[in-house]
Order: sequence, then structure tokens, then C-alpha cells
Amino acid sequence: MEEQKKRHSDVEKSEKDIVYSQAIKAGKRIYYLDVKMNRKEELFLAITESKKVIMGEGEEAQINFEKHKIFLYKEDLEKFQKGLDQAINYIRQRQPAATQQEADAEPLENIDEAPLEEEIKIDIDF
Repeated sequence: MEEQKKRHSDVEKSEKDIVYSQAIKAGKRIYYLDVKMNRKEELFLAITESKKVIMGEGEEAQINFEKHKIFLYKEDLEKFQKGLDQAINYIRQRQPAATQQEADAEPLENIDEAPLEEEIKIDIDF
């Protein structure tokens, strides 16, 4: 019983630490961009990929979610953004037709319904 209370408290605490959140649905995956605050009141970005995994078939099928997290701290944001921009530009230059076909076939849905721009830009100020 005590362990269950502790887990519930930990979940509440982690949700309280989120000061901004955005979810991006992309097919079988959802990407969460959470700006969190640590105990020193410093902000950082937590990126979570959640992928639906179905194991088994029929009535015995079980649905699980694989989650992968990346934490980006203030001192690394600019370098990460520059690297991400370069990687995206590399992909677009090498496979412009394929990336457009994928975008047309399965468009990204942003829960906040913000319009998607042609170039991905990340602008995080602290």
C-alpha cells in the first residue's frame, strides 16, 4: 500500500514539474515535448517518443507502449538545434521526393493545431 502511494506521488510530482507540453501525433508514434523545471528552478526539455506495440493476435493481443526519452539541458539546446537542422536539411537534400511522399501519405498532426511550416525550426528561450 505504501509503495502504491509513493508511485502515485512520484507521478504527480513529475506532472507538476512540467511547465509546458506539446504532443505531436505521427502515425503509430506520439512525440511529447515537455519543458520541465528541476529543483533548482532550471528549465530543460524532455523529448519522449511513445510507440504503440501490439503483441499477440485476436482477443489475446496485448497493447503496450515503448517509450524512449531524451533530456536536453539549457547549455546543449543551441548545439542540438544546429545539429537537428543540419540532419533535416541533409535528408531533404538527399531524398526530397521521398520525404514529400511520406508527408502526403501520413501527415503529422499537432495537437495544438499550430500550422506546420515547410522548415522545422526550434526556438527555445530561457
